[in-house]
Amino acid sequence: MYRHFVFDIDGTLIDTERTGVLSLMRTVKELLGAEMPYGEAYGYFGIPSAKVAPLLGYADAARFGARWEENFVELSYMMKPFEGVEEVLAAVRSAGRTTGCVTSRSRYEFEKDVHMQRLVKYFDHIVCAEDSLRHKPFPDPMLELMRKAGCTDPSECIYIGDTLHDFQCADAAGCDFALADWQGRGLQGIPARYHLTSVPRILDLL
Repeated sequence: MYRHFVFDIDGTLIDTERTGVLSLMRTVKELLGAEMPYGEAYGYFGIPSAKVAPLLGYADAARFGARWEENFVELSYMMKPFEGVEEVLAAVRSAGRTTGCVTSRSRYEFEKDVHMQRLVKYFDHIVCAEDSLRHKPFPDPMLELMRKAGCTDPSECIYIGDTLHDFQCADAAGCDFALADWQGRGLQGIPARYHLTSVPRILDLL
């Protein structure tokens, strides 16, 4: 039985794809003077902004991350929770499980999100980008969440996310992983233990 349910945010709880991808495209155009196709930008979805800059060959990671955050917040009007998310979170809490979120967002991005302001009451523990030295795909964020939750047995913890980085983070920490495939993209080569095709299916894990 899973005692701890841990959620990614972007692409799992909140539909942020267009905001995240378009804000990156805008940032790349502003700082690198290049046009980045949507499909290419999507490949960086879910990776902490501080890690994306060096991947793109931009030396000032702090400046890049700050500008991406500004653009992300500016385009946040496009975001919305996936249907059924709030009801599922409430049901998981009512079932006596502890809940948490592990996100690559900075604390600034987290606190600026009006949707997360409404959902934050459902979480016992939150781990943002600043809370661990290394980020996904390393296990550090999940290990920090487990520390906060007092969880010493990884088999009692399930991480629900939508990217390969999410899977790798959970797997390296010894936790099971459920792929949140709300967009119908399929497994995409991710060896998830569970493949969830709709938000209510999360309750099958109780």
